[in-house]
Amino acid sequence: MNGHKDLLLGGDLPVGRLGYGAMRLTGPDAWGEPADRAAAVAVVRKAVEQGVTFIDTADAYGPGISEEIIAEALHPYPAGVVIATKAGQSRPSRREWKPLGRPEYLRQQAELSLRRMKVERIDLFQLHRVDPQVPLADQVGALKHLQEQGKVRHIGLSEVTVAQIREARTVAEVVSVQNRYNLTTRHHEEVLEYCTREGLAFIPWEPIAEGSHAHAAGPLAAVSRDLRASPAQVSLAWLLHHSPALLPIPGTSSVTHLEENLAAADIELTPAHMDLLQTSA
Repeated sequence: MNGHKDLLLGGDLPVGRLGYGAMRLTGPDAWGEPADRAAAVAVVRKAVEQGVTFIDTADAYGPGISEEIIAEALHPYPAGVVIATKAGQSRPSRREWKPLGRPEYLRQQAELSLRRMKVERIDLFQLHRVDPQVPLADQVGALKHLQEQGKVRHIGLSEVTVAQIREARTVAEVVSVQNRYNLTTRHHEEVLEYCTREGLAFIPWEPIAEGSHAHAAGPLAAVSRDLRASPAQVSLAWLLHHSPALLPIPGTSSVTHLEENLAAADIELTPAHMDLLQTSA
């Protein structure tokens, strides 16, 4: 995986532009143990062997199980590998995801993540969702307090507006934003433009678009045929070409799919390809 130029996270952590999202390491709906834990461990190890230097997870995946699998696979962590996690989404049950941003809860979850991942400091700790019941300044303030204690290196946000990013930045330095974004889901274009302009990493979750865009008569399928690549690979390649701030984190529990995803870093899209793909949006 030769990738594109590395992204400098927070000004001091170089990471490859194509990362790995660890949500699918758990059971269905990001709940419980995976069907084959050894296979999940193998996927994480293979990702790093293939050159991935940025892995994204969350306390809510499992809950806790994704973080444990990453530690089992990689600890002691190879030099240059950055592990990001998140807190602020509680899991009352398999089907429920509920924002919970009380400062004491965020501090508790950070301590549990430190323990599960077997680290003394979290490279990137992200507020998983903004809790509308708690002032944003209090939520970001809890992350800043952890940073001041040396337990968090950098702070990130997830599913936020430009206004929320600006407010959060009055409380603490924010280095990344993780919103849903892909070739055909682009309602966060304003957020991406802000991040690109301000030098923040934009980590698109669900980076591989799905749906009618990939049908045989569509522009994505046409570009895929021209490049002899899969629609998923072209979808990821489009993100890498679209903005230098984008850091896609495709997730999979399959080594075969992992290798297919990572090969997207080697795809060169021409201006004509990019223009054609714009019609998919």
